[in-house]
Amino acid sequence: MSLKYSTTTADYMGWDEMSNLVRRLAKDGDYKMSLLIAVGCFWGLRISDILSLRWKDILNVDEFTLQEKKTKKNRTIRINPQLKRHIAECYNHIQPIGINSPILVSQKGTTFTIQRINVILKEIKAKYRLKVQNFSCHSLRKTFGRQVYNQNSENAELALVKLMELFNHSSVAITKRYLGLRQEEILQAYDSLSF
Repeated sequence: MSLKYSTTTADYMGWDEMSNLVRRLAKDGDYKMSLLIAVGCFWGLRISDILSLRWKDILNVDEFTLQEKKTKKNRTIRINPQLKRHIAECYNHIQPIGINSPILVSQKGTTFTIQRINVILKEIKAKYRLKVQNFSCHSLRKTFGRQVYNQNSENAELALVKLMELFNHSSVAITKRYLGLRQEEILQAYDSLSF
């Protein structure tokens, strides 16, 4: 949690670091957090939308549509085959009460709060010695954005337009700032100088 009147910015994880973390969490039996990090990074959803998902929405389907809480816009998500297998594996290990139950339920039987998830993510960062600086729920969405951008770097403008649509941003400039690209571009100006 940040101090009152201070600003913190979530940072993204490298894709390899994220993939390794998902595998390590599953190997260590923490299937709930493995699932959270996987779906957060593969789908780029806000945490409020992830917490509203139920098993029936994501288990044994190729895609699903949800209405985003913040924007009230419908968004269709296609499920990657590898992620689909991971979701099924997590379902089998978590053994929820039923297919209609939320995908992320605490030991008390309630849906996790955003604050609790942020605390857990900070613990995960320390335990697994992650390189990411400011790790929070929002880091998952930023990791998704960075990976989409990096995979399409030969056509960066098209990638930014896609991400602008996915994130429901009003301009490419906002998407660039969101991904931290603006600051990187500015700092690269210093790197380009030489004697």
